[in-house]
Amino acid sequence: MPDSKATAIAHPNIAFIKYWGNRDDVLRLPSNGSISMNLEGLSTKTEVKFNPQLREDSLILNHKKLGGPALERVYAFLDIVRKLSGRQIYAEITSENNFPTGAGMASSASAFAALALAASNAIGLNLSETELSRLARRGSGSACRSIPDGFVEWYEGDKDENSYAASIAPAAFWDLVDCIALVTTSHKEVGSTAGHRLASTSPLQTARLQDAYRRLDFCRSAILKKDFQQLAEIIELDSNLMHAVMMTSKPALFYWEPQTIEVMRAVRNWRGQGIPACYTLDAGPNVHIICLSSASDKIQRNLAQMNFIQQVIVSKPGAGAASLPD
Repeated sequence: MPDSKATAIAHPNIAFIKYWGNRDDVLRLPSNGSISMNLEGLSTKTEVKFNPQLREDSLILNHKKLGGPALERVYAFLDIVRKLSGRQIYAEITSENNFPTGAGMASSASAFAALALAASNAIGLNLSETELSRLARRGSGSACRSIPDGFVEWYEGDKDENSYAASIAPAAFWDLVDCIALVTTSHKEVGSTAGHRLASTSPLQTARLQDAYRRLDFCRSAILKKDFQQLAEIIELDSNLMHAVMMTSKPALFYWEPQTIEVMRAVRNWRGQGIPACYTLDAGPNVHIICLSSASDKIQRNLAQMNFIQQVIVSKPGAGAASLPD
């Protein structure tokens, strides 16, 4: 049997309404729905090559062969793909990110979105966008949001079949920019998968979940109306709520650094001065500053004056996952 291979690319996403905590850790069914924006220019490119001569899967990430937990996670994910196809065949996976991995920039989202598309194509499955989103979710919850285009909502569902993401609006719908202020590029000590399991230990998680539907409606409405002030209000609240849950879980998770708070305070001051900008953070110390494109240059100049910021990455709304020619 000849080798079968495929290559795919996917973008990370920044969540406006956050995913934190699962109702089912195995299926990665979230405790609440979420809304995000894909990030153009940041990507994971993955090639999957199934070969009947192989006796196990292998993983090369950013030119380095990996084993241990990273390979085990990929192996478990490929077992789902193998089960769907009915073929017990192993693969060589070669993947590369063009942005920092494990620093709170949703590297697992783009990684498993690209892997889902490449692996399913390589093994001969022809999955719909909804099916791909469900598959990607099994590798990393937020990966399901990197499958569709642009501004995306993940429906929490109550089982595997109805927990998936779909596009609210295409990438070109609203001229937003994400200026990502990198306080550090170090790999975070506690990954998101472990963090999700701690969410229920926080006494604040129940209140966060009870208000989730209101925040989802508010955010979805802000996007569709292109109402930046409404968007700013809700995504800062939602980000703060998620980090409050993290800080009050057992054990407590502190992803913020002192510089993180300095950037957050600065963003609020800029908005008070009339600059359309707001902040949101994933599970990490780096600050995503969401702004109208007209304010992007001003924000970048302001950030350049903060000598502790290692790098600023600028990204517009991005497309969904896509197959690449061999």
